[in-house]
This record gives sequence, C-alpha cells and structure tokens, in this order.
Amino acid sequence: MPLLPIQPLKSAFLTTLSQSPVIVEAETGSGKSTCLPLWAAEQGRVLVIEPRRIACTSLAEYLALQRQERIGESIGYSIKLENRCSEESQVVFVTPGVALRWFAEDKLASFDIVMVDEFHERRWDTDLLVALLKQQQRIRLIVTSATLEGERLADYLGAVRLKAEGRVYDVAVEYRAADSRQLPDARYLADRVKQEVTEVLTRTSADILVFLPGRKEIQQCQQMLSNIENILVAPLHASVSDKERNLALTPQNQQKVVLATNVAETSLTIPNIGAVIDSGLERRNVQRNGRTTLTLKQISQASAKQRSGRAGRVMNGISIRLYGQHAALEAVTPPSMQREELVEPMLAAASCGHRLSDLHFLEPLPEKTRVQATNILTGMKAIDEHGNITEHGVQIAPLPVDALYADLVARIDSKPLKEAMIDLAAALSVPASVYKLSSNEEAVEKLNQEEPQCCDGQLLIQLVRGKEYSAVNLDLEALKEAQGLSEQMREIYGLPQLEVASRYQHHALTQAIAALHPELVFVRRERRKEALANGQMEVLIGRNSRFSFKAEAALVLDQHSLPGRGVKQTLTLATVMMPVSFDLIEELQLGHWTQVEASLDNGVLMSEQQLIYAGRVIKSKSVEASGEFAIQSIVNAVIAEKCFAGFAKQRTAEIELWKIYVELGLDEKTKNHDDLTFTTWFEQQLTALGICSLEELVMFSGDDFLFEGIPYWEKEEFADLYPLEITLSDIQLKVEYFVQRKLVCVIYQGGLRKGDPKRWELPRWSGYRVQYRKASRVVDIR
Repeated sequence: MPLLPIQPLKSAFLTTLSQSPVIVEAETGSGKSTCLPLWAAEQGRVLVIEPRRIACTSLAEYLALQRQERIGESIGYSIKLENRCSEESQVVFVTPGVALRWFAEDKLASFDIVMVDEFHERRWDTDLLVALLKQQQRIRLIVTSATLEGERLADYLGAVRLKAEGRVYDVAVEYRAADSRQLPDARYLADRVKQEVTEVLTRTSADILVFLPGRKEIQQCQQMLSNIENILVAPLHASVSDKERNLALTPQNQQKVVLATNVAETSLTIPNIGAVIDSGLERRNVQRNGRTTLTLKQISQASAKQRSGRAGRVMNGISIRLYGQHAALEAVTPPSMQREELVEPMLAAASCGHRLSDLHFLEPLPEKTRVQATNILTGMKAIDEHGNITEHGVQIAPLPVDALYADLVARIDSKPLKEAMIDLAAALSVPASVYKLSSNEEAVEKLNQEEPQCCDGQLLIQLVRGKEYSAVNLDLEALKEAQGLSEQMREIYGLPQLEVASRYQHHALTQAIAALHPELVFVRRERRKEALANGQMEVLIGRNSRFSFKAEAALVLDQHSLPGRGVKQTLTLATVMMPVSFDLIEELQLGHWTQVEASLDNGVLMSEQQLIYAGRVIKSKSVEASGEFAIQSIVNAVIAEKCFAGFAKQRTAEIELWKIYVELGLDEKTKNHDDLTFTTWFEQQLTALGICSLEELVMFSGDDFLFEGIPYWEKEEFADLYPLEITLSDIQLKVEYFVQRKLVCVIYQGGLRKGDPKRWELPRWSGYRVQYRKASRVVDIR
C-alpha cells in the first residue's frame, strides 16, 4: 500500500505538538483523521471533535478494528444518545455538541489534547470550541482541514502550520455544461444524475459517489436509478439507519452507487470509490430578513475540491461536475456564525462560563444577530443583563434540544404536562421529520377520526409514545432517535419512562405553552386563509401540517423558512401546529382592546370595543365606558356636538393655525408640533383634570379649556393672514398650508361657480405658490 501523504509529517507533528498549537493542512484522503489522533495519543489522552455523528462512529470503529480491539477500549466515541468510551480510552471521538457539554462540566479536565477535525466547515459549535480552547490555553490544540486559510488561522491561534504535500492518486475533473460559466442547477437533477451514472458505469467497475443537496433529491435519484440492473444504490445522510450506513461504507460484492449529502465530503472513508458525480448544490442556513432560512445554494470552490477528492482515496478516479468549469462559485463556505442565529452559540458559551461577546473569533460576530440572541435569551431568563448564565440557563443548556423547547420543558411545572412537552420537544429536535402524511384520502379521513383535534403536536406526542395511526408514514430511525431523546430528558427530570407515560389534558398543554411563549400564538389572516400572523411575522400552513381549515388560531411550534421570489421576500412555512381558541388569546390578555365606537345610552357613555391581535378582531363587547375608553367616548361626544356645541370646531381651527405659526418659526419655544390634533389635546386636558364621565364634564364649560397656542394679541391678525376657510361669491373654499414647500392649496367645498377662483380674490400669501383643487383636478392659480 502506498505511503499516505500525512505520514512524512509524523516527526514534525509530534515535536510541534509538544510546544504549541498545530494546524495541519492536508487534502482529502491524506489520512489526517486516522493518523493524527493515534500520533497525538503518544503524548496524552486525545479528544477528537468530528462535525458529524456518522464520522465519529465510523472513524472510531475503523481505528478499533485496525488495533483488533472492541470499540470502547483504547478507542471510543460519544455521540447524542450513545456512549462507547471509558476513562481508559486514550482516543475519544465526539461531536461538537458533546464536547461543549463536557467543557461546561469540567473544562475537559481529563484530556491533554483536543483535535478539531474538518475545521474548514466553520460550524458554529467548532468555531466556539476553538475560541474557548484559545481562551483557556491549557489543552494542546490540533486543528485540521483539507481546505483552510492556514496563515490567518495560525495568526489567530499562535499556531505552527504543517502541510502534507501530494496525493496518493490522481483525479481527472470533467464538467457537464453547455456554457463554461453555468452555475449548478437543481432542474431535472435526477434525470441528469441517471444519465451520468449510466455513462460512468461503462467506464469503471469501481463504486460511484453522487453528491446531492438533501434527502428529497436522494430519494428522487434512488427511485430513478432503481431500474438499473446489477448495481446497489445506497443513501447516505445524517438520518440513515445503521443498515443503510453499513451498506454505504463497507465493500459489497456488487458495484455500488452511493447517494450522499455533504456528510460524505469529509472524514468518512468510503472504500472503492472511483468516480464522483457532483451536483454542485447543498442546503445551507442563511440569515434572511432577520430569520434563519434553509436555502438551496451552490457549493464553494473549497467544497468542490473536497468532493472531487473522494474519488482519489484508493485509486485514480474521475470527478464529474454538473456545472461549468468557470462557474462563479464563492471561494469558501461562509462561517455559520455569520449566517445563522446566535441563540444556541450564546447559550452554549454562557454555560461554559463565557460571554459570547468576550470571546475572540476569526471574524467579528454580526451585531444585529448578537443583539437579537441576547434579547431572546434574556427574555427566557437564561442569561442575565450582563450576559452571564442564570440558574434557569444552567438547567436548560444541557438539554439535547433547541433553547426554546428546553425553556418550555424546564418551566412547565405540572408533571403530566412536562412529560408531554418532553415528548413533543424530542420529536421536534431530530434532524428528520418523524412522519409524513399519506396522500390516500380515505386513510387521512380515518386519521381525522382517530385524532379529531387535527393537532400536529398531539400526533407527535402520541407517536413518540408508541401509538399507531392511519395515514402516517413513519421514519423509524427519526422516531427511534426522538424516543431516545425523550427517555434521556425524562431521566434527567426523574419522570416515568415512555411505556408508562402520564395522561395529560391537551388544552392545559396549549395553555401552558402559550402562557410561557405568547409569540408562538398565530391567528389566520381574514382574507388570506392560508396565512397566519402573530404581529411580528407571517407563516403559511405547511403541506405536512394537519391544521384544520376551520381553526382560526394556532401555536406554531416549528417553522421552515425558504427564500421567496423577490430578493427580500422570505416564505416561512408552519410545519408543526397546535390549534387554539380565541378564548385562550383573551384569557392570556394577548393583543389590545380598542374602542371602535362610543354612544350615549340614557345619559350613560357606552363603549363598543374590539380585542385586536395581529390585525385580527378576536372578541367584541359593549360596556360602560371607563378609564381611557371613557375619555375617548367623551371626546367623541364633544366632536359629535352632543355637548359643548361648536367647541371642537373652534379649538380645531386654533390648533391648525398654531401649527402654521410653528412651521413659520414664529413660536420660539416650540420647534415641533408632534402632529397635535384636537383629539390628543382634549384627551390630555380631560386626563389632567381627572374627568371620566359626562356628569363630571357638565360641571365645566368650553371656556375652561383654552388652547394656549398663538398669543392672544396676535391671533386675530394671524387668522386674517392665514385663513382656514374662504367664502367668495358662489364658492366656498377650504385652505391647506404646506409651509416647507411654500405651497397653499385651496380646495372646493361647495357653491355654484363653475370657473376657478381668481388670484386677486384670494389673500396675498406673498412668496407662496397657490393651487386650486376640485375633485381630482389640480391647477395652479396665477
């Protein structure tokens, strides 16, 4: 077997590691993920951080097999829900999430060396771990990558760079595009993949690796390739079963086509790959209009190089790229901390004893998303005003679910409801959907009878608890993972296991969730029934949701954002919904009551009020006016001249004149009239005097409410210069002044005159342009 490119570095690597942090740059297939951990173990206990679970388990199993040991002896791993290592294990492979949890517990005190593999992927958790280890400066650090800006990282860490030169096998790169600048394209992808696979099968007897953006495309291609004889088709993504993973990663007697996401870009050794077909696409989270959206994107040049390298690990290979040679791909994939929300990184950093803003990262954190994360976590009371973790934050940080769901689990007190929330949070926190609905209408109708509330949350809870339903196609691996998460959290809280789960009241659960996180409450738009809103954002009902068309409000527990047609448009799909009633919105005092009409009923002020939430009328009621509504009712009665006849009109004219006076700069004390109206002014007067009923108002007269605007000695002369109404022969006019634009607009109000008013008939208004408006016709008066 040829010497691996990484092997000549061993002596320099061990010497450098004993003195400083080490950055190892080596191409895919160089052996860095398997050799470096064993070399480092000569100097102490090693923790190896791999970006994905499948890489952790595969690498650990491979090295244990090489040593002819059982996994968990000198070589082990620990991933979510599975621990195959002990204190005697010299090399332990873990995911970044596990590493962060261990760092929070004891600062990784039992390890001497930490190796962060595939750092070039720039996940937030690996970025955070490197920043924490840089700050700590106790543990020796190794950072590896196939594509890395090594000089910049070396300066950041004060590290020595080592680079493995050369490749064991050559890879010929071919392009499939009519135009050399053509970008990767998802259209007809399955057809194009089948065409390339069929052609490559005539060129090599080795296995073929196809890179696709996601599970949907993998399933489409799997179906398209199913009728090709004498090949095995193996899917490979984060949620495959152990059987499917073994099929993809172990040699088979038949020629094999592996359909993979970018999980296969790094770390994994897939034997016998002689050809790579690269779609040039991936699904990536990005910040779009303040929200993290999952977007289909072109890969970077660095990722393209990684993917091609898969074909040169054990033989000379070919890499077929389904795009043009000069396609404008970005150089590297942007770091996730620059394109995603920072809630999880901020909570993880706080649980490790550090404020995220105090840590030093390769790139400064975006201020907008940092502030957004701070507001969310302080709102949850997970961190305090100084950014330090609270007692509540300590409780929720270790839970293996998103911060929102962890917060709900921790704060719900009732034992049955906490169990239900745990099961729901577990189902919401697995990478794949636990189920998909059947397209069979009869089966769906039967499901509606079995679970008549049409509640996605209720269905998920019962599925995690083992109940079976019609019209539900389960993803057994996702369900198994959700059940494992539930058991883990139940154990943390000392709750019964799933087999003896407590019964709960559905209404009580929705009420508890809505009370703790009212921002999850959405109501239907009145005209666009497929859309719901909460006053801050809008969602569309997702295709897999069972939310009934008859329901008017829901808790939206999971969303999936996609880019819309416009540059700034974002479509957010509600994928897990729990219907709630308008009564719950009123009960939790969400929204605000507003007065739509006031009336006098036998001398009693009555107020017609509506409860408005997210622009939707939730409730209406007619009550005796009191408080601010009583004041509004009194003002409306005065405007309607049910008392103080002529008062509202007179004060309105005085206020309008004073505004002109201010805009002319004649009031030395006032520079801005703040859009004062009669309504706002009179409300202030009534509030100051504590008048809340008509009985109290009749003790006063209009003369008791003076508007102190233009000084009394100037008022009459100013009103002559700037009249608000003008009566000419056979025509009545209203006048509006636009002081900043030096414009006066006279508006027809009534009269028999057919012609326009003449300039000589109007006040002088020196320096002003004068316009006349009648209906939609506007003319200059000269």
